[in-house]
Amino acid sequence: MQALDSIRVLDFTQMMLGPFATQLLADLGADVIKVERPAGEWERDLAMMGDYVAGQSAAFLAMNRNKRSIAVDLKDPRATSALLDLARTCDVVVENFRPGVMDRLGLGYNDFKAVKNDIIYCSGSGWGRDTALAEAGRPGQDLLIQAMSGLAASTGRCGDPPTPAGTAIVDHATALTLATGILAALVARNTHGVGQRVEVDLYSVAIAMQCQEISAMVNQHTDYHRSESGIGQSWLSAPFGIYETSDGWIAIAMAPLDVVAAAVERPELATFDAWTERDPVKWALEAVTRTNTTQHWLDALLPNGIWAAQVRSTKDAVDELRLTNSGLLVTVDGPDGAPIELIGCPITFSATPWRQRLAPPRVGEHTAAILGDAFGDRVSSESTDHTH
Repeated sequence: MQALDSIRVLDFTQMMLGPFATQLLADLGADVIKVERPAGEWERDLAMMGDYVAGQSAAFLAMNRNKRSIAVDLKDPRATSALLDLARTCDVVVENFRPGVMDRLGLGYNDFKAVKNDIIYCSGSGWGRDTALAEAGRPGQDLLIQAMSGLAASTGRCGDPPTPAGTAIVDHATALTLATGILAALVARNTHGVGQRVEVDLYSVAIAMQCQEISAMVNQHTDYHRSESGIGQSWLSAPFGIYETSDGWIAIAMAPLDVVAAAVERPELATFDAWTERDPVKWALEAVTRTNTTQHWLDALLPNGIWAAQVRSTKDAVDELRLTNSGLLVTVDGPDGAPIELIGCPITFSATPWRQRLAPPRVGEHTAAILGDAFGDRVSSESTDHTH
């Protein structure tokens, strides 16, 4: 038994925003039918560090487990008819094309609503629908959104170039927002008997991610200025930031400066103003932390109730998952049958746990089973030759 056992999702998404959201639904038991072009979703070809995993993108494999794939030409009227007919058995349709594309294909909200009145139709886009930024025809992609929303300009040291995050954080946050919207719409349908259109966009989520900083900026009439020392968020008082040690780095979160000063046995640090002298605090405290190891400072800070942590690489974190047999790291069969490791679902349920049911599908692997042998044989024969 899983939380979404009875839910079927027709998934037209690609890249990360949509596929990560629909994989989360699939992990929780939904039957997610991934609709791909005969050559396969674009991200199957996205090389990571110039390489592939058994001929597939590591990015695609990371976000498409527990799904079934059908491959069709969306410009073929027969495909449109078959998909609308299939939608009669579905609860949710998800797409993240540019606004207007699905309508032009005859697969918009009104088209699906005509065959299933309570359908939940979910769209993810870069800039939203009917917004000035969307009408400008801008491409919507994580890095571009980080640039336009202020996220990149808020990260790094004063004087350094704007710095994007080390992963596609806006895509990820928007995918989680989309999944939340879908789940809420399912509850509304079960409670009120209504289907509806659900929309999210990367730009709005990128702005919402900065809710606390924007709240301070607009209500306190102050602007964000990156620090010279790179201490961390300029909206928070010293010593918030990351500090070099003799063998690495340590992060110190919100903490009273006088308590930190006592813990590191440098009472003079308590004489600084934690708000107006954040950079001097950073330089003075880092001169201390450089004199000993990260573990030494953790042993000094944590017992005093100071929030601190070692700065680790992603590899360090994953190695620990493997060492501790964490359920967050799962092994599945890859495209060539050899095992591959993926990050699992981060949600824990006591009664309806997530399960690894299906490996990331081959292009059109389930076309015949889902759309019928005659139509499926024709399409899948076009799609199975897709290789790098």
